[in-house]
Amino acid sequence: MTVAAETRAAVREHPFLHTALRANIVNYTAAARFLGVGDIEAVAAALRRYAEELDALERTTRRVSVSMKSGVESVDEDSGEEANGGLLSIGDRTFVDDGGDLTAIVAVGKVELPDLEVVLGRLRTAEINAIAAAGTDGHVAVVVERRAGPDAVRLVEDALSNP
Repeated sequence: MTVAAETRAAVREHPFLHTALRANIVNYTAAARFLGVGDIEAVAAALRRYAEELDALERTTRRVSVSMKSGVESVDEDSGEEANGGLLSIGDRTFVDDGGDLTAIVAVGKVELPDLEVVLGRLRTAEINAIAAAGTDGHVAVVVERRAGPDAVRLVEDALSNP
């Protein structure tokens, strides 16, 4: 495998680096050192060439409606409890509006599945634990602890309106 091919494969293993390359905010030598796939100068050169081929990361403003729903709880499908009207279902868990101690943040509008990565990244760096998350074109939803709800809704609004 060529240095260029190894470098690209290594970048694919680290999505944050791919995003940074698209945003043109990479110290190529430091990134090459981080990847550790060969001669640092050769890998740095491969990263520069790869970055030139990528679509630039553009910041766009868009309208998204973000709402917060407090009093959410997780219902285990095996428990026999009714989970109709759930806000989010993942595996055998459904999150419903039924007086629980969780908060759901739901975004509707011009959102796409990759936006979920941005939302989860913002929550992670703010040290807000996402208990559950899901997305599809037009919708993104995350469930957090109740106390984190107000901060989480602000982060989700910002993440989706200024990706």
